Amino acid sequence: MAVLSAAVCGLLLLAASPASADPSASDWLKLRRCESGNRYDLNTGNGEYGAYQFTLPTWRGLGGVGYPHRAAPEVQDAKAMALWRQRGWRPWANCARKCGLH
Repeated sequence: MAVLSAAVCGLLLLAASPASADPSASDWLKLRRCESGNRYDLNTGNGEYGAYQFTLPTWRGLGGVGYPHRAAPEVQDAKAMALWRQRGWRPWANCARKCGLH
C-alpha cells in the first residue's frame, strides 16, 4: 500500500493549486487516497474509520456523532478541516509525509 500511496500522491503533486491558508481540495484528495483509498465508508476493523481514518475519540472530540464512516462525506471533510486547523498535518503524519503535505 505504501508504494501505491506514494505513486498516487506523486501523480497528484503535478496539479497546481492557488496559495491559501487552508489546504486545497487537491491536498485533501491526496490525503484521502493515501489514508483510505478515498473511501468515505471505509471500516477495516482497525479502530480508524472513514476517509480520514478518524479514531472515535478524535471524532467525538470534534463533535462527531456515531461512527465517522457512516457520516456524510461533507461532514467528514468538515471534521478533517477542523482537526487540521487544530493540529496541522500531524494526525496524518505518515500520509502527509508521503504526499509532500507540509
